[in-house]
Amino acid sequence: MSNRGAEVLKSFERRAARAESLAPQSPSVEAPLRFAAGLYGAQRAVAAALLEAPLSNDFDEAAGALLAHAGPVLRHASSGPAQLAEQARARLRDDAQTARTRLLVYWSGDPEARDDYLSRALLKPWVELLASERRQPARDRRKGTCPFCGGGAWVATRRTLPESHGAQRALVCALCAGHWEFPRIRCPACGEASPEKLPNFQDPQNAAVRIEACDTCKRYVKSIDLSLDARPIAEVDDLASLPLDLWAVEQGYQRIEPGLAGI
Repeated sequence: MSNRGAEVLKSFERRAARAESLAPQSPSVEAPLRFAAGLYGAQRAVAAALLEAPLSNDFDEAAGALLAHAGPVLRHASSGPAQLAEQARARLRDDAQTARTRLLVYWSGDPEARDDYLSRALLKPWVELLASERRQPARDRRKGTCPFCGGGAWVATRRTLPESHGAQRALVCALCAGHWEFPRIRCPACGEASPEKLPNFQDPQNAAVRIEACDTCKRYVKSIDLSLDARPIAEVDDLASLPLDLWAVEQGYQRIEPGLAGI
């Protein structure tokens, strides 16, 4: 196993540990956090299995290995929330062609497959391993998506840098876990750049987290300020402010890329 491959496995372990540590501190979202911890453990198992053979950056060549090792993720999901559990049990029964087609539809960027939680969860270990090897997957990249792998931004981070004017904003990829800088006053979904159409919403009790919305396309991204506390792992800590997502949905906004809770 390469050092980079080992680091990917450790990264899944760190995320699982962070979710477990947050769970008892956040009673209202304890169940999603514990589910996320288990999911990271399952994805680590998939990544470890993929490391046993040469890794292709082409979906057509990699799909067979991905599906052969999909069991840990699908079995974990089958014990999760009711709707997801039903989908996971159905996918455990899929024939090879159906299973491959499901993954391909998500990988192709079909907007109708945007909410395919399971395909994203299955693809993530493979794409993170490719990222560790700095090998870009063969995939079209749409505007506003990750420049490395074309994944969607499921959370944003902010940091105030020395001698900077305002905070630096970065988007976090839902597939490769990479970060890329993105203008603070621009919607990642549609490119809107008029400040009056890009409102922010914040919970006064949680100053580090806010909703960065767009009134043009009605999409939003959750943003976490790491200047206040460097310990959070954005994609995990995102779950601790799940009520803010529920509020945003009630206001008519839709998240650009669903988080670990599926919202």
